Amino acid sequence: MTRLSVNINKIATLRNSRGGSIPSVVEATINCQKFGAEGITVHPRPDERHIRRQDVYDIKPHITTELNIEGYPSKDFMKLVIDVKADQATLVPDKPGQLTSDHGWDTIKNESFLRDVISELKSHGIRASIFVDPDQKMVEGAKKVGTDRIELYTEPYASGYMADPEKAVAPFVAASKLAKSLGLGINAGHDLNLKNLKYLIDMIPYIEEVSIGHALIADALYMGLRNTIQEYLECIKP
Repeated sequence: MTRLSVNINKIATLRNSRGGSIPSVVEATINCQKFGAEGITVHPRPDERHIRRQDVYDIKPHITTELNIEGYPSKDFMKLVIDVKADQATLVPDKPGQLTSDHGWDTIKNESFLRDVISELKSHGIRASIFVDPDQKMVEGAKKVGTDRIELYTEPYASGYMADPEKAVAPFVAASKLAKSLGLGINAGHDLNLKNLKYLIDMIPYIEEVSIGHALIADALYMGLRNTIQEYLECIKP
């Protein structure tokens, strides 16, 4: 069964554009879970342009499902993840000023670094997931660094879906089969939406979690948060 984790970064972006506390990320956390989300994802960045570090401390007491914190594993990031004891840390190779994640880890070049970070997370009982492209060598490298899961960077799938869904999904299917054979859990995220999500899950039914923010929050402007979450759940449930 695939779980839906809602990324609430865009809620914070809207709040920050005006200042103050509206909309509330705490209320968003509570309501997303009430409406059926099976996890909450946040991706705090060094410039705090959307989710702030304090937001993560504020929402933690209201998590009744799972808290997934994404980010580059800097000292500040690791302290935050460990302080709140996140259920999962998803490691991404972002530069400090990067607008959005746009590639996975080179798990071969960064083997030693990732191994040390993942070992530290596991020592605190935190599940580790690392962002990877659908490259079989990178998946094999992910196994070597000791991660619990990989998160497939799905932007290439999303961008190619409308033209040729079978071609677009093929490398993700191959990477997922390899990951599964190696005993790795599989998450997926980036540019997934109501048009392309169901096909991905149909083709890779053992994806454990999808993390969706931008498209889901955008859809909620038209359909409402409750209805939107239900629509996304319909895409991933058998």
